[in-house]
Amino acid sequence: MDAFMFSSSHRIPIGASAFAPKQLSPTLRLALRQRTVASRHRSLFAAKSPFHIMTANKQLHRHESTSSAHKHLRSHAGNLHGRNPIPTTRAIDHPSSTGVIYVMDRATAMGWTYENDQWGNFGQGAPEVGHIDGAMDKPLTIQMEEKEFEYGPAVGLLELREKVAELYNVRYREGKESKYSAKNVCVVPGGRAGLARIASVLGDSNVGFFLPDYTAYEQLLTIFKRFVPIPTPLSEDADFRITPDFLRQEIVQRGLGVIVCSNPANPTGRVIRGEELKEFIDIAKENHATLVLDEFYSHYIYDLPQDQQGRGNSSAEFIDDVNKDPVIILDGLTKGFRLPGWRVAWIVAPEDVISSMQAAGSFLDGGASHPLQRAAIPLLEPERVRKDAAALQRHFCEKRDYVVAELRKMGLGVRTPDATFYAWLTLEKLPEPLNNGLHFFEECLKEKVILVPGIFFDINPGKRRELFHSPFKHFVRLSFGPPMDQLQRGLEGIARVLKKHGVHK
Repeated sequence: MDAFMFSSSHRIPIGASAFAPKQLSPTLRLALRQRTVASRHRSLFAAKSPFHIMTANKQLHRHESTSSAHKHLRSHAGNLHGRNPIPTTRAIDHPSSTGVIYVMDRATAMGWTYENDQWGNFGQGAPEVGHIDGAMDKPLTIQMEEKEFEYGPAVGLLELREKVAELYNVRYREGKESKYSAKNVCVVPGGRAGLARIASVLGDSNVGFFLPDYTAYEQLLTIFKRFVPIPTPLSEDADFRITPDFLRQEIVQRGLGVIVCSNPANPTGRVIRGEELKEFIDIAKENHATLVLDEFYSHYIYDLPQDQQGRGNSSAEFIDDVNKDPVIILDGLTKGFRLPGWRVAWIVAPEDVISSMQAAGSFLDGGASHPLQRAAIPLLEPERVRKDAAALQRHFCEKRDYVVAELRKMGLGVRTPDATFYAWLTLEKLPEPLNNGLHFFEECLKEKVILVPGIFFDINPGKRRELFHSPFKHFVRLSFGPPMDQLQRGLEGIARVLKKHGVHK
């Protein structure tokens, strides 16, 4: 496995030889241009942080640098839309866009809209929201009371927090003495807001994360300056798996105080579960490290035995004491309940963590929508959730099997995901330059297909590494979240790309 580490004054690239920039079109060179950002000198092995919380009156560190790559992409996007880019000033910093935002901006410039049914959108990380067999229909109207015109509590409605706690206790903590209560739950307006709240209450820490992973972690680890981000690339030869021994080695040898990880994993579709997940929690406790687990895809678990269909996957099942174990869980309605537009999510954690988040939330985001929080309460009845999850698993497993089979017919390398609704697709055996994810992405846009280049999951806080050298330059992420007819259109478009380049007949 390629391993690397860096300080503010040194960069050691990872992976094989770089994809030669001269082989890329001007658009792709522009998208890849990354430069080292000057930053404060930090020790890579600063004292690791135990599970501790910032006091509410601590000031948030402001984002100090704007990557040159973002400036180029902003300018490029402005030109594509026929307008001048918005100028920047020294007084205002602009955090870089995520890779998915860049992808959708490029697609929009090529004519994509939500209403255009000629496209196959494999890019956005959202599930289809319509009816699926066996699942209960979601409400199309919301009954409101006048009091819900008021702001809701920054920590979330008490009734919803109680319902979230009940859901976790029923699904994951049956027979355990320690149970969650409303004091263990904070409701937030979406996953990114949840990540910001979590970051705002953690103290100075070496933060470990694994590559590839969710693109928004890059902004999180760039903006909050009390964190020293320490990346670890996962090996393709090891099927991008994180083993307990590997986790222990990373914590001990690299002095990690916090580990951020999506589980199930975006984009690889890997999942840590059962005794292995329990061992992760034990390792964190033994080494005074905090696990921040993004569990948004917890219902998208496939190949379960018949009697276990409808089960989710959560670290809550293996926590001993809900107020002592150093585990912070992030989940919500977005993926498992197929309600991304509601922007209702939650954090489950020890009481003192939630207490600090309440104070931080009034400053950071103000809280989730009052009426939508109220409307979410009946959706969290445990038996309803189980039935919906079982229907979701059957439906998305069928789509997974269809997409994987079609991609393999085209001769493309893809592993069957254990979870999520993503296929992590390798292009390495395709001829140059089609084997580069950015080039493949641009060629797919010409055939009205959207997917995400793999380099955007090479989380790169501070832009300290050149992504020409990314070990994920030969990958793309394909979402099978959309409805089947859109998947079919998208796969037909990919087949046309391959045929155009003489790869597939």
